[in-house]
Amino acid sequence: MGYSISLDRKEQGANMDFVSHAHSDHIGAAKSSQSILLSDETASLLKAAYNIETEERRARIQKGIRMIDSGHMLGAKQLVIEEDGGKVVYTGDFQMDKSRSAPKIEIEEAETIIMDSTYPYIDVSFDQREDAEQEMQKWVEFTLDKGIILFGAYVMGKAQEIIKILNEIGVVPVVNKKISEISKVYKEYGVNLEYTSMYDNPEECEESLKGNFVGITDNASMRRIPLQLSRVHEKKVYTAVATGFSKIFRFYTDAQFCISDHADVKQSMDYINASGAKRVLTYGRGKEKLARVMQRNGLVAGTFA
Repeated sequence: MGYSISLDRKEQGANMDFVSHAHSDHIGAAKSSQSILLSDETASLLKAAYNIETEERRARIQKGIRMIDSGHMLGAKQLVIEEDGGKVVYTGDFQMDKSRSAPKIEIEEAETIIMDSTYPYIDVSFDQREDAEQEMQKWVEFTLDKGIILFGAYVMGKAQEIIKILNEIGVVPVVNKKISEISKVYKEYGVNLEYTSMYDNPEECEESLKGNFVGITDNASMRRIPLQLSRVHEKKVYTAVATGFSKIFRFYTDAQFCISDHADVKQSMDYINASGAKRVLTYGRGKEKLARVMQRNGLVAGTFA
């Protein structure tokens, strides 16, 4: 192929920098790269969330290179590289379950997979997504009669997923400015989201705040906002999160639901089996642990630099 591609980070000497999606831990090359490969949705999210303009630095798609959906969030892509009859796929962050706010993952046959390792824990198994979503909806319906509900979430991806889950039971949540700005991009790309915000619809939002309501804010604000809401509205505030890490950590919230935008070990193995890969290279924080798990399952596995 004659050139090198960096994967979700800035590497010296790379001819092209691939940004799989717009989460902050994957955009290391986005600010400075002069040849950046990414989806249209990711480009729009980078602009909305970080004011990073990429249009004039977008790379031309080279022969033998394609992007396919990873299911992780809006605009999230896998990178497919084909050369001399062989195929390598870099998953980036991915999930096997169908997201409500992103296209379903695509899996292609490949000889080598470079795989995300966010959840390398053999003893962690995510709940069935439909069951977890229904559990969350039932809790919201029951708890909303007693007071205010506040979800903490990543403002990009998870917040929009929570909005969709709430909308299904007729709940229109109140969101902060950052979530609203990012949600507008989702709506531009055809994801229907019903929410309200003081920064967009102050009169409508004021009406929502008169009764019990559901709010969504960023994780960092969960340390102070519940107390503020309780004082202002003189009501009990119930807190919640929706994350795969609920299987590992106990959060200081009233409820936590196992709704992840990643794959657990079993789902990672399902991906590999579907792809027919002969070799797996794990990538990310948990790469050594996930490689060992795969080796114990009879796979030819190692770590990606």
